[in-house]
Amino acid sequence: MDDPDDPRCLPGTAGADCQSSFKVVLLGEGAVGKSSLLLRYTEDKFNPQHASTLQAAFATKRLRLESGGASRELELNIWDTAGQEKFHALGPIYYRDSQGAILVYDITDPHSFDRVKSWIRELTRMLGDEVVLMIAGNKSDLDGSRVVERREAEDYAESVSAHFIECSAKENLNVGELFEELSLGGMLNGELSKIIDSYRTLLRDAEES
Repeated sequence: MDDPDDPRCLPGTAGADCQSSFKVVLLGEGAVGKSSLLLRYTEDKFNPQHASTLQAAFATKRLRLESGGASRELELNIWDTAGQEKFHALGPIYYRDSQGAILVYDITDPHSFDRVKSWIRELTRMLGDEVVLMIAGNKSDLDGSRVVERREAEDYAESVSAHFIECSAKENLNVGELFEELSLGGMLNGELSKIIDSYRTLLRDAEES
């Protein structure tokens, strides 16, 4: 059950009315479509001439998640980071304290998929295994030019305990599902952490008694 004194909850609310915040960072090579995915999700727009992100951009989105008969309103705080190599050193500034990460690659660009693997190694080293990972193969509308096979990406995602989806910001395919599945994974991960913490407390109390 949610704690009404939890600072993430709205004043005077609890349970199904508790609103949580969830920090998400978008990572990936330049030109894979991170900013386009964010624009499509938050404003339902697509700009084929979208300029490259410089350093980082920020957006918020509220959604309601349903799970096991319970619902929770969630505020997503989404950081879109620059993909150019010269901005790589700034990455830790933006993904510090992140609860979720979306690793985006272009299904027509194998190098962008290799970079996802590098980001995941870095995230795991910096944030441990509590961050919820989502690997997103963008530009699924270009399936005829595909180089990264879906099965290869799915197998890799499974090997690092990450969620996986293919999507298209241009055609608005699976964009909402991308963010919602990550958020649901974060909510469930948070509930699991509470259960583990409670179990550890019980064990500690039993040892002390």
